[in-house]
Amino acid sequence: MNMKALFIGGTGTISSAISRLAVRSGWELFHLNRGNRKAEFDGVTQIECDIRNEDEGSVRKKIENVLGKNELFDVAADFIGFVPDHVKKDFNIFNGLCRQYFFISSASAYQKPPSSCVITESTPLANPFWQYSRDKIACEEFLVSKYRECGFPITIIRPSHTYDERNVPLGVHGKNGSFQVLKRMIEGKPVIIHGDGTSLWTLTHNSDFAAAFVRLMGNIHAIGEALHITSDESVTWNQIYKIIADAINVELKAVHIASETLDKNGGLYDFRGSLIGDKANSVIFDNTKLKRLVPEFCAKVRVDEGIKMTVNNILSNPELQREDTEFDTWCDKMTDVSKK
Repeated sequence: MNMKALFIGGTGTISSAISRLAVRSGWELFHLNRGNRKAEFDGVTQIECDIRNEDEGSVRKKIENVLGKNELFDVAADFIGFVPDHVKKDFNIFNGLCRQYFFISSASAYQKPPSSCVITESTPLANPFWQYSRDKIACEEFLVSKYRECGFPITIIRPSHTYDERNVPLGVHGKNGSFQVLKRMIEGKPVIIHGDGTSLWTLTHNSDFAAAFVRLMGNIHAIGEALHITSDESVTWNQIYKIIADAINVELKAVHIASETLDKNGGLYDFRGSLIGDKANSVIFDNTKLKRLVPEFCAKVRVDEGIKMTVNNILSNPELQREDTEFDTWCDKMTDVSKK
């Protein structure tokens, strides 16, 4: 009998790669979402449901209708849980309905600024700069309390900067993703790099993330644990932007602006959280715990190779080329200010 998994969401950067690999690995997979964007491959059973707005009884009934009487999901995973109310509702729905519950937290929850650039799962959780991170911490605290009180079978995963073929990983970008930065490079315009560009960062391709995640599904040693999944490769932001420029075959024209300055002049963009509370900090992730649970795990997609594949995919597919004139104007303003 196939193992059964239910993903809340299932079509995002991380969850789409996990879904694809889970199906190939023999899992019977269900997606619970509003149906606005469906899986781009076969093997997934869709459950159309707005879990955030429908009542718990209605959600559970829809799930039980496809699950079968007296059956359990081997795995339930929430990829779109952001605040404590989300996971509290999950607990009420899935307690007694699954053998393992995954919550996707965030590595931005780790202490900022970090007392050490080497991050392990024992690094304190504290981020005074970003409400998003504090909400993830609160979600974790609720779930840990339920694990301790009644044995709710949690596994908490903390991704860092995970990317796919649809978006180039950047430090500073607008609301429409990465394309406007690529467009600026193509047009010979300067692009903004936060700080002096020398802080260390870790990028993880979603296929590598999926390889580790799927091996944690149904893994008894992961119950009650929190762990991050990242590559072991560290690069600077200057290197990241140079890789992008090289992939386009243009000269990198970088303007370095302090993260604090970007925060003060961000306007509609939350650079306080995403930079000061995350990307402006040098971090090196220690994946010892992950490799103890999944001994064979090794990230295979090197940063330069992954970014080049992503750039080529975006430039080959017009539907991924979402322009952002508002962000472009803001970049021009900030680069002009930096020259004064």
